[in-house]
Amino acid sequence: MKKIILSSKNAPEAIGPYSQGVRVGDIIFCSGMIPVDAVSGKIPATIEDQTNLVIQNIRGFLEDNSSSLQDVVKTTLFIKDMDSFSKINEIYGRYFTENQPARSTVEVSRLPKDVLIEIECIAVIK
Repeated sequence: MKKIILSSKNAPEAIGPYSQGVRVGDIIFCSGMIPVDAVSGKIPATIEDQTNLVIQNIRGFLEDNSSSLQDVVKTTLFIKDMDSFSKINEIYGRYFTENQPARSTVEVSRLPKDVLIEIECIAVIK
C-alpha cells in the first residue's frame, strides 16, 4: 500500500506539487531535498554547509518516519559543480560511515533556489 508523506517537522516543506516522500510497505522514497533550514528558511553559502544541512534534513525526515541514515540503501546527489565532489565526499562520509548506501552523483546546470546540492534517497523502515 502506498502512503504519501506530506510533511516532516524536521525537514523543509516541499516547494512544489509533490510530497516529501512516499512509503510503500517497508520502503521510503524520499524526494530530493535541498539545504534549506526547516525553521528559518535560510540557505547556507558554502558547499560544505549545504551538504551538512541537506543530510541533516534527510536524517530528520527519516527519523520522523521510523527510519534513519543507517537504513538508507540508495542516494542520488545532484550537484552544481563536480569540482566540489571531494568536499561533498568528505562531509557525506561523516554521516555514512558503515554499510554505505549505493550512490549516484550527477552534475546539473541548476537546482531549485540556486542551491549547490540536492539529495534524494531510498530507505528501509526499521
